[in-house]
Amino acid sequence: MENTLYYLETLTHETQKPEAEVMTKAFQVGLRQLWREHILSRYLHDEISRTEAIKLVGIDWVELAEHQQQAMFEDLEWALKK
Repeated sequence: MENTLYYLETLTHETQKPEAEVMTKAFQVGLRQLWREHILSRYLHDEISRTEAIKLVGIDWVELAEHQQQAMFEDLEWALKK
């Protein structure tokens, strides 16, 4: 909680924006991040198509999730061979 208050005070001071505006922006950014994670999770669990995921979050995020998943599978495969 201390870090949150520090971040809020610093952003408010350095951007010269009201606390309510900074908090609104933080809420919007956080909500967008949660949405993206939710959609990508649904895609990686085959609950929605790649096309649908791209439509909802964009191709860059879908490709990043695919690359991260592939890297995780490769790491897991490597670890199991030992």
